[in-house]
Amino acid sequence: MSTLPVLVVEHEASCPPGWVGEWLVDAGVQLDVRRPYAGDTLPADLHEHTGMLVLGGSMGAHDDADHAWLAPTKDLVRAAVATGTPTLGICLGHQLAAVALGGQVGPNPGGQQIGVLDVGWTDLAHDDLLLGPLSAPARAVQWNNDVVVELPDATVVLARTAAGELQAARFAPYVWGVQWHPEAGADIIRTWAEEDRDRAYERGVDVDAYVADVAAAEEEQRRTWRGLATGFADLTRRVVAW
Repeated sequence: MSTLPVLVVEHEASCPPGWVGEWLVDAGVQLDVRRPYAGDTLPADLHEHTGMLVLGGSMGAHDDADHAWLAPTKDLVRAAVATGTPTLGICLGHQLAAVALGGQVGPNPGGQQIGVLDVGWTDLAHDDLLLGPLSAPARAVQWNNDVVVELPDATVVLARTAAGELQAARFAPYVWGVQWHPEAGADIIRTWAEEDRDRAYERGVDVDAYVADVAAAEEEQRRTWRGLATGFADLTRRVVAW
C-alpha cells in the first residue's frame, strides 16, 4: 500500500465516492476525502497525493462564484497535468477537468440525460491506458443536464452517446473524465430522485422507473465498472514507483 493517499473532492453529501471509493480501498488505496462544502480545505498542490478523484454534484462547472472551492479544484486539475498525477473526474468532475484545461460546459442541447445508457466507445478508446481494458459493449448510469460542449486542446475522445454528446475523454496524458456515474447504485440515485422529483415530473421523467432500472442493473454495473477503480489504483502505484 502506498503511504500517500488519493485526494477525493466531494462536492455535496448526496454525491459520495460510493462504489468507486469502496473499490479503491479494496485495491489498497488510501483515500483523503475532502468535503469543502462542509468546511474542509483543499490542498494547494498534489505533492502529498498519488492521484485525485473529483466527484459529481448538482452545481455547474462554471459556478465558481456560488461555490468557492470549484476554482481551487480546477487549479488542482492543472497541477495534476503539470506533475503527471493520475486524475479521474466523474460527471461534474469530468466537466470541471474540461473547463480547467480550456474547454466549455453548458446545458445539453438534446435535453437531460437520464437512464442506464449504452456507452459509445470510439476506436481510440481501445488503446487507452485506463479505459482501454473496459472498452467492450457496456451500459452506464447517467444523470446530467450539462455536457462538455467545447473540448480542451489535445483531448482524446474515448466515448460518445449515439447523439454525439461526450461520455468519456482523456483530457491530458493522465487526466480522464467520464460523464456517467460508475460510483452510484440505487441507494445514491434514489436520493437524487427524491431531491429532483418535482422538476423531473415537470420534464415528464418517471424517476421511480429510473431508480428501478438502476436497481435492476446493479450487479451488471458493479461487474462492469469495478475495473475502472482498480485500473486507476494501478496508475497511482506507478506514480509512486516513478
